[in-house]
Amino acid sequence: MSRGTSGGTGGGLLVAGTTSDAGKSVVTAGICRWLVRQGVKVAPFKAQNMSLNSFVTREGAEIGRAQAMQAQAARVEPTALMNPVLLKPGSDRSSQVVLMGKPVGEMSARGYHGGRQEQLLGTVLECLAELRGTYDAVICEGAGSPAEINLRRTDIVNMGIARNARLPVLVVGDIDRGGVFASFFGTVALLSPEDQAFVAGFLVNKFRGDVSLLEPGLDMLKNLTGRRTYGVLPFQHGLGIDEEDGLRVSLRGSVRESEVSSPVGEDILRVAVCAIPLMSNFTDVDALAAEPGVVVRFVDRAEELVDADLVVVPGTRGTVRALEWLRERGLADALARRAAEGRPVLGICGGFQILGEHIEDEVESRAGQVDGLGLLPVRVRFAREKTLTRPVGEALGEPVEGYEIHHGVARVTGGTPFLDGCRVGEVWGTHWHGSLESDGFRRAFLREVAAAAGRRFVPAADTSFGSLREEQLDRLGDLIEEHADTDVLWRLIESGAPTGLPFIPPGAPA
Repeated sequence: MSRGTSGGTGGGLLVAGTTSDAGKSVVTAGICRWLVRQGVKVAPFKAQNMSLNSFVTREGAEIGRAQAMQAQAARVEPTALMNPVLLKPGSDRSSQVVLMGKPVGEMSARGYHGGRQEQLLGTVLECLAELRGTYDAVICEGAGSPAEINLRRTDIVNMGIARNARLPVLVVGDIDRGGVFASFFGTVALLSPEDQAFVAGFLVNKFRGDVSLLEPGLDMLKNLTGRRTYGVLPFQHGLGIDEEDGLRVSLRGSVRESEVSSPVGEDILRVAVCAIPLMSNFTDVDALAAEPGVVVRFVDRAEELVDADLVVVPGTRGTVRALEWLRERGLADALARRAAEGRPVLGICGGFQILGEHIEDEVESRAGQVDGLGLLPVRVRFAREKTLTRPVGEALGEPVEGYEIHHGVARVTGGTPFLDGCRVGEVWGTHWHGSLESDGFRRAFLREVAAAAGRRFVPAADTSFGSLREEQLDRLGDLIEEHADTDVLWRLIESGAPTGLPFIPPGAPA
C-alpha cells in the first residue's frame, strides 16, 4: 500500500540509541527499506557522523559509508545533504572536519565541541529541511547516546536536531549487551523536560529467546516512563551494514560474521588484512569475504601472514603512522619477504602508498620525507587538496568501478599499470576503494592470487556482491515489517511524538 504525507514538508523520525553500536544504523536502514517497499519516497539523514569508513557521491562529496548504504536501502542516490558533517579521526584528540562533502580542516575535540559544532547547526537544519521538502519521509540517525549530558549544549545530531526540527525520537537498545531496561529508563530520565517531550518510545534490538519472557519488563517500562516499546527485533547474524565505529564493530557485522561457504574448487583461499592504525574503508574486503571458500581475517602479528594466500594492506587516515607500526611489529619485513617470494600482496589507498618507495608528507603527519617499503616503484606527495572521485576503468580484462579518497598523489615510475596504480610481480597497488565489488574483476583477481599461491581455488561464477547487499537490506526491511509496530511508526513519522508524555525525574542537571 502506498503511503504519503499531506502538505509540502515530509515527515520524519530520529533513531537514537542508548549507546554507540546499539543498532541505530541498521534500524535506520531497515526503516528506509520497509518504507520504500510501501511506496514511500524516503531518504536517510545523519547530521554529524564520526567515521573512517566513507564514500564518494556522484557529485564528488565525501559522506559516511553507513549513510550511503542507507540511501541504497531507500533506493535513492546518496548526496552530501544526507551527511552534512563528517569527522574523520586522525588521532585520539583531533579529526578532519568534512563539511558538505569537502574537508575544511583539522580540529581538536575541544575546539569542535567548544563552538564550531554549534555554528554548524544552521547548515544541518537547512540540509534536513531540503530533504523534507523533497521526500515523503526522512529517517534520521543519531550518534552515541542522546543522554550525553556533557555535550548537550552543542548537540546537533541527537536532541538538538530533534527539538529544532520537531522530530519524534525512537530510542534503540541492544539487549544482547545486557541492562537494556536501565538504559532505556536512564536515557529518558537524564533528559530535560523539553527533550523528553520528543522521546516517543523504544525499540529492543538483538533479542534472543522467547519474547513472552520479555513482555513483563516492557509493561513495567511503559508504566515507569509512559512510553511504549514499538518492537523487539530478534538477533540475526550478518546484518551489519558498513559500520562507523571501527574494527571492533565491523568484525561483528556484515558478511564477515557469516560462515564461510564451501569452496567451488578443491582449496579455500586465506586472506589476511593488516589491522593498521586509523584503518579506513576496511569494508573493501567485504566483497572478498562474500566469495565461497574465501576466509578473511584481520591480523596484527608477522607470524599471521605466513599461511595467508593474499595479504591486504588497507586504507588509513595515518599513512606514516601505519608505516611505522608495520615496521615496529615486524610486519614490514614479512611483507618484503612475501614480495621476494612472489606471494600476493594488495595495497589499497594508504596501503598502496605504504608499499611505494618514498612519501613526502607535509599535510597529514607533517613528517616530511619518509621511506616506504619499496615494494612498488611509486613516489607519493601529500597535497592539501583531497582527491574525491568515482573512477571507471578496466583491469585484468574486466570492467571496474571504484571511488578515491586521498591526499596522497602517486607518481608511478614503473611496473605494469593496474587501475591507477601498478603491479610488480605479485605486489599490487591502487588508490581505488570498492574495486573488488566489481564481480568480474574480483573473480579474475582471485584467479591470479590462487595461481600465485598454488591453490586449487575456483571463484564462484554466480556470486553477485550487489545482489548480496540487496538481500541484506531486504532482510533489514523484513525485520522492521515483521517485528515492529509499523502502523505506529508511520503515525510517528507523519504526526510527530504523542502529546502528554510524562516527565521522568530527575531530568538533565542544571
